[in-house]
Amino acid sequence: MRRKIKTWVGMLLACLLLTAGCGSSNAGQAGKPSNRLTVYTAFPEQEVIPYIEAFRKETGIDVKFVRLSAGETLVRLQAEKNAPQASVWYGGPSDTFHAAAQEGLLEKYQPKEAAQLPKRFTDPQGYWSPVYVGALGFAVNEEWLKKKGLSAPESWDDLLKPEYADNVVMAHPGASGTAYTVLATLVQMMGEEKAFAYLKKLDAHMRQYTKSGSAPAKQAGLGETGVGISFAHDILAPKSEGYPLLLTFPKEGTGYEIGAVALIKNGPADELENAKKFIDWTAGLESQNLYAKTKTFRLPVRPDAEVPEGAVTFDKIKLADYDAVWAGEHRKELVKKFETEVRGQSGVK
Repeated sequence: MRRKIKTWVGMLLACLLLTAGCGSSNAGQAGKPSNRLTVYTAFPEQEVIPYIEAFRKETGIDVKFVRLSAGETLVRLQAEKNAPQASVWYGGPSDTFHAAAQEGLLEKYQPKEAAQLPKRFTDPQGYWSPVYVGALGFAVNEEWLKKKGLSAPESWDDLLKPEYADNVVMAHPGASGTAYTVLATLVQMMGEEKAFAYLKKLDAHMRQYTKSGSAPAKQAGLGETGVGISFAHDILAPKSEGYPLLLTFPKEGTGYEIGAVALIKNGPADELENAKKFIDWTAGLESQNLYAKTKTFRLPVRPDAEVPEGAVTFDKIKLADYDAVWAGEHRKELVKKFETEVRGQSGVK
């Protein structure tokens, strides 16, 4: 099946590159449901494969997927607005989904078991549905700490200390939903002027901006940087594999993501019912329990779902009063300001 999925990924990429040749099934296929589904996902490839396989086993529907960061998905949906090549957007922070909904790129749809989801994590407008939550943290390489004789950072201000110069990595807010959550969190906690003053100072300590929000944690695990800023589940995953990582949270408070799933507006018509079945499946208990079974450390949103062993629950962290709706409404202007005043996307890897 892994080979089959990879084959489909290749086929889809080829289709996206040769759009004119492959054409789209958006038009002319209504009323002819297929047995397939195309998904854009922010989950890492290795992580999403067991989720998709579980859905296929339950429904018999074949899924092809393309892995993109949340920011990259938004850009692709903007480019494909008149003929989207996928039906479902699966995973990534809800603030980016909110921005997409504002641009008319999503269709309202709520899963059949929406009543089982806490209201504080749901979209009052009904464009997206929550699938997991996770808080921002610092991934710190233990060997680097020992070598330098340092303590792990425990506040945002710690990252500005001279000893962290050229040893901090985070994704770029224009490409990554994780990094945009960092940006929006700091603006909401500090106010816009102070937050951008902080980010300019942090930029001077930055070793690299990445496209993927999980990449900074991996780089810290490999010793390529001292500190990476990522979501906690993206830090705990490599830590559980034996990488020398510490996970700390800023004592002032930290932001968090509500990972989401949504129906892409005007996606392939022959996939519409399959897309709704997929979104229904994400809210089911079996789907929510997969985070524990696959040890990916994401926190399920259903209260009756199993919490992964070793995951850090929200009651153990000082959370910022993060407003994801506000973040989504201001995404375009904040990213533009970051690119203008702090760092553009050239050189992002």
